[in-house]
Amino acid sequence: MSASDGAGVIERIGFRMSEVVERWMPSPFVFAILLTYIVYVAGLVATDSGPVELLEFWYGGFWAFLGFSMQMVLILMTGFVIAYHPRVNAILQRLAEVPNSGAQAAAFVGFISMSLAWVHWGFSLIMGAIFAREMGKIAHKKDINIHYPLLAVAGYMGLGLTWHWGISGSAPLQLTDANNIGEGTGFEFLTSTVPAAETIFHPYALTLTALSIVFASAVLYVLAPSGDRAKGVTEYVDEADLFDSAADGGRATDDAATDGGTDAADAADPVDEPPAEVADVPAERLNNSRIIGGLVALSGVAILALQFAGQGLGAFTLNAVNFGFLFAGLLIYQRPAYYRDRFNDAAGAAAGIVLLFPFFAGIQGIMASSGLALLLAEGLLEVSTAATYPVIAWVVGSVANLFVPSGGGEWLVVGPSVLQAAQELGVPYGQATIAYAVGDAHTNLLNPFWALPLLAITNVRAREMFGYAIAMLIALIPFLAVALYAVPY
Repeated sequence: MSASDGAGVIERIGFRMSEVVERWMPSPFVFAILLTYIVYVAGLVATDSGPVELLEFWYGGFWAFLGFSMQMVLILMTGFVIAYHPRVNAILQRLAEVPNSGAQAAAFVGFISMSLAWVHWGFSLIMGAIFAREMGKIAHKKDINIHYPLLAVAGYMGLGLTWHWGISGSAPLQLTDANNIGEGTGFEFLTSTVPAAETIFHPYALTLTALSIVFASAVLYVLAPSGDRAKGVTEYVDEADLFDSAADGGRATDDAATDGGTDAADAADPVDEPPAEVADVPAERLNNSRIIGGLVALSGVAILALQFAGQGLGAFTLNAVNFGFLFAGLLIYQRPAYYRDRFNDAAGAAAGIVLLFPFFAGIQGIMASSGLALLLAEGLLEVSTAATYPVIAWVVGSVANLFVPSGGGEWLVVGPSVLQAAQELGVPYGQATIAYAVGDAHTNLLNPFWALPLLAITNVRAREMFGYAIAMLIALIPFLAVALYAVPY
């Protein structure tokens, strides 16, 4: 590969980085296991905890966040179900016709993914994966030179940048719930909840979101490989399967099938009508009644509307987001049995979370109980001033997320230190929370944990796409540092 082959500097760097990562990166499950040992050794070196004590911390944390895990699974599954509705999927196919080059395709998929992530990270993750696959399919038909692994990264950018600043962001939503700041939570120093108007809907967060989407889309555009470097969708998905509506599933890979893959076509091409041979059975008529489904769905929507009418933006909580998307999905599908079947399909996409989340919870148990997390946070925050604090909080979130890729889980451990430092420096709680959330989302581009459903849908292995994900992470560092420092709260 020479400099005269027409490739830009950024494109060549991204391609080289992708080659290195593809050679060395293990599967997400092995990644979690290796990370466990790294944190265990760090606990031995940096804290007073003994080897047996650290094992007890790991075991004690293993099941610590089962309730939160269920909330995360529901966010993913409700987003999956809505994204896989045939009409929603048809919209994606029409949108995939818009780009006329591989660079445009990567930028467009990233723009859609990041925009949707502000609304619902689970919806964005699944929608981004499906859109990347559809974009690859349309590009193949139109003979557009695209690089499919970069499309997968573009579909993942919502999780890698904007999700934690939006209305399904864990840290901002946790602060809206009085149950999360009471005695024993670590946030006892807060005299009241922090409403979403001071975090998610504040002009500071909205400005950062808009600027970041534009910048990241531009980086995806210039990063797109061209010529022989570009590998189309048929390099990863068999062409017969790709254009066969009855067989659009993924290959069984260590990254996808083993860690929670699902058959994309089962959800993307569902049967809209109940089987004729059982349609006249009373039980099946009830199971597939649009009246029952619509009535329940409208009841749920009405209840949520009443909550927001009475509480305003204060009604934005993690449970409210899940509740809203759960009943919105039922409103779209209408038939209860039909909706249930789509959740059966979504369960496969959540399998990776179910498997890996306890391991990361165990890592968090070591980080929290040994004091390793507080050492990390306090060490970084000590060098901060009021002006540089948002940048330091971003670094804290970034580093913490490398070890515990759970936005809400990390916040439970590190959040009190972040907000106490903000209080001492006179930095608004809302600004501190958003700056931390930016860091937490940013380093998802280094950890394949949340990419499991996307890997299953796109048929791309983690090591095939994360070279470009890391290139995006590096490209975003100077931009985010400047933006967090310069954008006023």
